[in-house]
Amino acid sequence: MTTATQPAKGLATSSDSTLVTSQGSTTIADTVVSKIAGIAAREVHGVHDLGGGASRVVGALRERIPGANVNLSQGVSVEVGEKQAAVDLDIVTEYGVSIADLATGLRRNVITAIERMTGLEVTEVNVTVHDVHLDGDDEDDDVARVQ
Repeated sequence: MTTATQPAKGLATSSDSTLVTSQGSTTIADTVVSKIAGIAAREVHGVHDLGGGASRVVGALRERIPGANVNLSQGVSVEVGEKQAAVDLDIVTEYGVSIADLATGLRRNVITAIERMTGLEVTEVNVTVHDVHLDGDDEDDDVARVQ
């Protein structure tokens, strides 16, 4: 004998989801969610770049290759289920920005974008700050060592 119970708060049921209907189901790939999260994170004021040191170096090399695309999901990792998603962001922040306020803004923007575009419930957005960017940090990159 089974009894009907309410789902735990925060968990979606199949009747709550627009991704699973009587007419079929929609599966959203991890790469789609990570790309949406990466674009939404870059829109937030105070984010200088996404990714840790190694991924930023690879991204910088990729940008120098003619015809290569920018990796919009750099610094983003996601776990995507049938109805929910969790996001981890690795960022570099601008100096002087409140990191607590930045993390709040990142969560708000990423959650809104993913839920609006995919219908998935975002259960968490974890933010790791790897570095603080200072004005002038990039000037050395623009100067050629040999002329």
